[in-house]
Amino acid sequence: MTENEPKPPVPKIYPEGCVFNSIDDIKDKHVTVMGLGLNGGGEASVRFLLKHGAYVLATDMKTAEDLKTTIDSIAGDDSLDKSRLTYVLGEHRIEDFENADCVIKNPGVKYDGNKYLAAAKNIETDISLFLHFTKAPIIAVTGSKGKSSTVSAIYYGLKEAGFEAFLGGNITVSPLTFLEKTNAKTPVVLELSSWQLADLHGRKALKPFITVITKIIPDHQNFYHSMLAYVADKKLIYADQTKKDYAIFDFDADAAADGGTLIDNWGNIFAREAKSKILRYSRKPLPKGIDGVWFAKNLDGKCRFNGKEETILKDLIVPGFHMRINVLNAALVLKIMGVEAKKIIEILGKWNGIEHRLEYFHEWNGYKFYNDSAATVPEAAALASQSFGFPVTLLTGGTDKGLDLSPLSETLANSSSIKPNAIYMLKGSATDKLVPLFKERGIETKGIFDDLTSMLTTLKEDLSKIECDPKTKKAVVFSPGATSFGMFKNEFDRGNQFKEKVREIFK
Repeated sequence: MTENEPKPPVPKIYPEGCVFNSIDDIKDKHVTVMGLGLNGGGEASVRFLLKHGAYVLATDMKTAEDLKTTIDSIAGDDSLDKSRLTYVLGEHRIEDFENADCVIKNPGVKYDGNKYLAAAKNIETDISLFLHFTKAPIIAVTGSKGKSSTVSAIYYGLKEAGFEAFLGGNITVSPLTFLEKTNAKTPVVLELSSWQLADLHGRKALKPFITVITKIIPDHQNFYHSMLAYVADKKLIYADQTKKDYAIFDFDADAAADGGTLIDNWGNIFAREAKSKILRYSRKPLPKGIDGVWFAKNLDGKCRFNGKEETILKDLIVPGFHMRINVLNAALVLKIMGVEAKKIIEILGKWNGIEHRLEYFHEWNGYKFYNDSAATVPEAAALASQSFGFPVTLLTGGTDKGLDLSPLSETLANSSSIKPNAIYMLKGSATDKLVPLFKERGIETKGIFDDLTSMLTTLKEDLSKIECDPKTKKAVVFSPGATSFGMFKNEFDRGNQFKEKVREIFK
C-alpha cells in the first residue's frame, strides 16, 4: 500500500480453521442456516448438513409461500431425514442463533450491526465448509464484471480438455453439492463475490492454485460505501497463495474507476502484494519480461508463459470485445493447466457463452434477441451496446444500487460510439436517475415501462412498422445495467422472465 492509499475499514475476522474438525464431526450438531433462499446456497447447506446427521434449523425473513420452490424440493427428497429439520420463516429469532453450535451465514447479509450474527457462537458459510474439507486444486475468480463468463469459459475448457472439473460459487451452484466428488486431481472453478470473500477473513481456508481478478470498477457501493472496503475483500482471493501458485491480474489503467483513492491501476497493487507467480492481461502487447496475455492487431489472443510466446485464442462465437478478454483469461488458465495452445484455440472457439450474459436465444423477423440480464452495473450495459459492431435496440434500466450511472449515458452519447437504434427503459430508481442524464446529452428514449409485457408489446408494435433490408443485421439487447430488486427475485429471474415474455409476444 502506498502513502496515497487510505486504509480500508477493519473487516470482521473469523477464527482460523473450521468449527467442524471433520465431516463426521457434523453429526448431532445443532446448526442454524440463515437464509434458505431460492438460489441454491441455503438449500445445499440444509441438504449437506442433514446428510451428515446434523439437527438443522432453516430460518429466512421470506415466508413459506415465498420459498415454496425450495421447501418442496427438500420435502421431495426421500434420502433426507426431515425429522431433524425445522423451519422458522418470515422472521429470525435470537434464540435460534444463540443456541446453535454453528450458524451458516448467507453471504448477502452484513455482519456489522446484525444482532443475530453477533449472538452466534460460530459462523461458517457453504464456501468455507467446502474449502475446509476439499482436497481439490482451486481456480478462483473474482472481480467487478466478467466473473461468470470467465469461470464458465474456464470450466468448459477444462471439461473439453479431459479434466474431471467442477464449477460453483456465486454462479448459483453451491460447491457443497459436489464436495464429495472432488479429490486432488479434480480442479474446482469457483466464482467468488466480494461478499463471499469477506466471509473468509482470517479463516486461512482459500489457497487457490490459480487466481483471476477481472476488471475492477465501482460496484455494490450501496453495501460497502467505500471503494477501498470493496477492494479489500477482493484481495482475500490471493492473500494465502504461495510461490507455487499463480495469480492473473489486469495490466491496463482503471481510469475513473478508483472511487477517488488516487489509484490508477488496481492490478499493480495486487501484483505488489501477492506472493504467487504473477501473470497479467492487457488489451495491448505486454512489455518484455512480463508474462501474461494480450491482443494482437488482428485480435488474436497472444500469450507469453515461461518465456515462450504463442497464439492461444482466435475466432469466437460469443460477441463483444469485453467477452473476448474474459475468454482470453480462460485461455491463460488452460495454458497454466497444461493444455496445448492449438487445443485451447479449438476448444474455446466452440464455446457459445452462458445464460443471462449476452445470451442469444430467439429470432423474429430478422431480429436476434439477446438476454444480458446479468449486466447489473452501467458499464456492463454500455459495453453490451457496443458489442455487436452495429446499432442495436437497447432495453435497459432498473433499480439503483448507489453507482455512478454516467458511464452508460456517456457511452451512448459519445461521438465515436455506436448509437442504439432505439432505447426502451424498465421503470426503477436507476431509470429515474438515468433519464435526466440522457436528456442532458440529447439521448432520446421510447419511454419508461412498468413491466416487461408493456415494454415488449410496444417494442413489437414499433418494430413491425420498420421496413429493413433483409441483409441488415438487427439485434434487440436486454442489458439493464442495474439491479432487479422489487420487480424480480434477482437478475436470473429477470432474465428468465424476459426470455419467456419474448417467446410469448414475438411468435
